[in-house]
Amino acid sequence: MIDRNFQSYAILKPMPNDIRSLEPRALWNCFTDLNAVPRPSKREERVVAFVRDFAKRQGLTSMLDSVGNVIILKPATSDRQGHAPIIMQAHLDMVHKAADGLNFDFDTQGIEMWVDGDWVRARGTTLGADNGLGVAAILAVLASTDLSHPPIEALFTLDEEQGMGGALGLQPGLLTGRTMLNLDSEEDDTFTIGCAGGVDTLASLDYTESIHGPDKPYLAIQISGLRGGHSGLQIHEGRANAIKLMARILSACGTDVVAVATMQGGSARNAIPAQCSAQVVILDQPRFDEIYAKEAAGIREEFRLIEPDLSITTQPAKVEQGYISTMASHVQAPFILALQAVVNGVYRMSPVVPGLVEASSNLSLIALGSGQAEWSGLQRSSVASSLTDVARAVAAPFQMMGADEMNCPEIRHDAGYPGWSPSAESPILELMKPLYRELFGHEVKVGACHAGLECGVISIAYPGLDMISFGPNIHEAHSEKECASISSTQKFWRLLTATLAALP
Repeated sequence: MIDRNFQSYAILKPMPNDIRSLEPRALWNCFTDLNAVPRPSKREERVVAFVRDFAKRQGLTSMLDSVGNVIILKPATSDRQGHAPIIMQAHLDMVHKAADGLNFDFDTQGIEMWVDGDWVRARGTTLGADNGLGVAAILAVLASTDLSHPPIEALFTLDEEQGMGGALGLQPGLLTGRTMLNLDSEEDDTFTIGCAGGVDTLASLDYTESIHGPDKPYLAIQISGLRGGHSGLQIHEGRANAIKLMARILSACGTDVVAVATMQGGSARNAIPAQCSAQVVILDQPRFDEIYAKEAAGIREEFRLIEPDLSITTQPAKVEQGYISTMASHVQAPFILALQAVVNGVYRMSPVVPGLVEASSNLSLIALGSGQAEWSGLQRSSVASSLTDVARAVAAPFQMMGADEMNCPEIRHDAGYPGWSPSAESPILELMKPLYRELFGHEVKVGACHAGLECGVISIAYPGLDMISFGPNIHEAHSEKECASISSTQKFWRLLTATLAALP
């Protein structure tokens, strides 16, 4: 439906001129304006207003569907009249994550960017290149007056990072194009024609507590400085999961040595946890000192090459109420064991595509304290049956706690989203492969990825849609180290505009 009752969104503050001077200027200026707008998953109303205001200023029609996705229509250029429409698609939301200790308010502050050689980086936060560069590219095309293109149906979806909510809510009949360019890939030498599906496993527990007086040592254990990263694209790299490391330390100590009062870890459902903290009552100081030192030393040695900034520290914690509430020992023991045992990392490699992860799981988030615990993980797979299998495997250790009905976790799986099955008979792929070779002098790679793309979900509402995904080089997405290559973005823009000009 067309909704004209929306408010314009004013840019919060200007961004550095050095970003705006980068080529292609149209794209980087759109990205800079976009990055001034807060756009967390499930709270995209400000970026929706920004995009619709952009369309209004260009004299283009914008539509808002029933779940809040934005569709902007642009007529064909004069030389492409009568050609079939092309769908250009990207998601509006981004992962909001700041470095440990950084005081940054994503609701009021724009992303602060800077140029580091060939890379654009953010100062201590995620950059939002995932999928902001894709959004910016579409906006630049919509604003262009010198590009050749067929009729464009620009689809901006919501809530991709938190469960594909926008794509899952997309209704049939809104789009007429039969070919779609998804601009959400992160390697400029690869065309993606398939991806993994996903399901979230969520669990909660109301547990029995024990009370300890303030006379016992009370410590905060902090694990930080990990690389984190994308829980699909980096899951095979052996990066440490801070929640799993904390479970390892607490399990080694056991209930005779520590009583767990609180535990907090992770930042987003689709990011490898880079930090985790726990507050514990020390029941046996000499044993704790011995075990903690041994475990911390072992972890540092194991991960010294892949996690050079790993930090494991302890410091006194503050007793707030004159006493300390902890998880009762008969609950803590099986719970911590389950955390240590739960599947995390690669579950199965693909027997069909060499080097491709078929199924994986990431223990993403945990919050424990005051008699309640909640935790969750994201499972991915390109095969439906193995997605079900890995989700069940994640639930299994916690289901085994159910012998004590008073302290039995509630475990549920969300509806999930489907994968995208590759097609070797794709007209858009056959158009773009020789075009890439002509532009850049070498063959493009073609494959599937272990990330979740919206293509498979969108095909539910639009079966038979011919789709391809591509984009510029983006490193360390979903982490505060996220960065985007300037030269690669130029390459991406050249390919995108050439494709639009070549579409039949």
